[in-house]
Amino acid sequence: MSEETWYRQRALTPMLERAARTFSAVVLTGPRQSGKTTLVRRVFGATHSYCSLDDLAVRQQAIDDPALLLQRFPPPVIIDEIQNAPDLLHAIKVDIDANRRKKGRFVLTGSQHFQLMQGVTESLAGRTAVLSLLSFSLSEALSKDGAAGSLDDMWAGLFGENTSGAAPSLAELQGLLFKGGFPEPACGEATDARLWLSSYVQTYLERDVRSIRQVGDLGDFRRFLFLLASRAGCLLNLAELGRDLGLTGKTVGSWLSVLEASGQIAFLRPHFSNVGKRLVKHPKVYFLDSGVLSYLLGLTRPEETLQGIAAGALFENAVYGQLHRLFSNRGESPRVHFWRTALGDEVDFLVETNGRLVPVEAKLTATPVPAHAAQVERFLDLSKDRSGKGMVVCMAKERFPLTRRVDAVPLWEV
Repeated sequence: MSEETWYRQRALTPMLERAARTFSAVVLTGPRQSGKTTLVRRVFGATHSYCSLDDLAVRQQAIDDPALLLQRFPPPVIIDEIQNAPDLLHAIKVDIDANRRKKGRFVLTGSQHFQLMQGVTESLAGRTAVLSLLSFSLSEALSKDGAAGSLDDMWAGLFGENTSGAAPSLAELQGLLFKGGFPEPACGEATDARLWLSSYVQTYLERDVRSIRQVGDLGDFRRFLFLLASRAGCLLNLAELGRDLGLTGKTVGSWLSVLEASGQIAFLRPHFSNVGKRLVKHPKVYFLDSGVLSYLLGLTRPEETLQGIAAGALFENAVYGQLHRLFSNRGESPRVHFWRTALGDEVDFLVETNGRLVPVEAKLTATPVPAHAAQVERFLDLSKDRSGKGMVVCMAKERFPLTRRVDAVPLWEV
């Protein structure tokens, strides 16, 4: 499949360009196959040379003589998979320090966040911007003309006026949730999505897990993945999860950290005004790509994404994935939490924006009614922000006021 067949304008592009105008180096991380190489070559291909450390000969030269490699590929340069030659970062630091007024000299990509960020912290602290590229959001995957809205438009569309275009068909949305947002299955109509995702999970196990953490039995890790998927959107208890797998909580925690660092999952912590208290309470866990989650849940057809016992959890994960991308595409850490009280009140997501907390409920329904906004209204009643508003993200065909303070918002508008 040619690149032009599936390429979509990425919402991260303006932030990537801004970072290159501000910093001497830009580091782009994210899960494998999310489109990092394609994006940086699209944005910087006309002005930067290109070097891939997946090439064994090039990698060996980067290890043996980093300075010589930079003579071979002089800046400005794109260097792919920089974690394969961590000593190269020291040579990059020397070049940057000798050319501090020149911006955007190095564009670095990497999929293995642990090794990459360790080297960046040691060598390039204060000299580089770090951004993350996830798989396609729904708005990116749906923008077939390559004209995804600007970041400000996306933000205003969620928390202000509706700026979205025509709604996708039910079949189209089911297909996107089933295939997920990785470019190959999302946009390659001839691609067998389930086979691609199966291969992706296996390749991920072999390349990332074994290189980041010593996993003695990949069968145990595979069972861990499937069990974790069955608990997506639920409170996470390491001891309980380890007991079900016959493993220690320490081992489970280590594997979870691998998944988080490589952009596969994210933890959602409860909201407390005391930040320290958030860290000691059980978080929820979400998968950042709906296709990976669909595969691990054993779904075999797109229609199963929005029906059956796993549909509600998959929909809630999709909503969280959209909210997470709103922040990561602006170069920010996601400011999203969940709210739960001892009395049983609960809101799926609290989004911090413009000094306010916006309550967001995920409801898998095409016909939302005011009762679906009850918990959002409850939070607004208890909050000090009397002019606050919230939303219920659902399957309605268009956005409309559900109550005086709560809007029903279609999933694809997030």
